[in-house]
Amino acid sequence: MANAIIRRKKDSKEKGRNILESAENYLETIFILSRDGGKVRAIDIAGQLEFSKPSVSVALKNLKSQGFVASDKSGFITLTKSGLKIAKEIYERHIVISEWLVSLGVSEETAIKDACKMEHILSEKSFLAIKAFIEKSEKV
Repeated sequence: MANAIIRRKKDSKEKGRNILESAENYLETIFILSRDGGKVRAIDIAGQLEFSKPSVSVALKNLKSQGFVASDKSGFITLTKSGLKIAKEIYERHIVISEWLVSLGVSEETAIKDACKMEHILSEKSFLAIKAFIEKSEKV
């Protein structure tokens, strides 16, 4: 799995690359950590995701080889333009889905956990439909 960060979608209706859930989680985590505190290190990611530092190092190496992250001489990790795009998309999905679930009466804790799973498996069409429904509901 470490070498399979990116795979092609088999559904020709959804063009582009499909990032594996684990890679999406790493990118989203780096985005959140950098937004909140600026500088991100591998140890910060390991702590946030509750993974071992060696596991994080392998994942970061693969994300770097795919062009999604970069690191400087001090070991600080940043998202590249393509990594940032994916991270923002996943983060938006997380926020929209978790808020939607809470609005349906799901506890915040459960909504956040479920959104973490759902954000990776929903098709773009389903996500956009949920988002449009929410926006329509807010205008009423």
